[in-house]
Amino acid sequence: MKRIVGSLLAVTVMVTSAPAFAEHHAVKIAKKDGVGSYLTDTKNMALYWFKKDSTGKSACAGPCVEKWPLYYREAVKAPEGVKAEDFATITREDGQKQTTFRGFPLYYWVNDKTAGDTLGQGVNSVWYVIDPANFPPK
Repeated sequence: MKRIVGSLLAVTVMVTSAPAFAEHHAVKIAKKDGVGSYLTDTKNMALYWFKKDSTGKSACAGPCVEKWPLYYREAVKAPEGVKAEDFATITREDGQKQTTFRGFPLYYWVNDKTAGDTLGQGVNSVWYVIDPANFPPK
């Protein structure tokens, strides 16, 4: 009887925590005047791409990563209208894992402090938020 109760408890915990897991790993689409639509994490923190990156490879290393922290989730729940397979993981030259969107590594901007901040948009004309409807740019 104890085994049955223990097994039922384990199944209940797994089932009730599944939505929380999915939400924790969800990417969202936000919209802001002057910026347009852009990808965010679950806390509505903007995700950025680096114009010097190439598909599957990050050009941001060393001090760059201090200003542009890596975004990584083992699995990502894609927002509505975006394919799950648009998200993947790369292993960087420094050995860290990083989530990609359509092959391009994703980052945060250290100066974005609150949900909805997009202060990294256009920094040095190489850092941008990602509009999934127009990405990658041509």
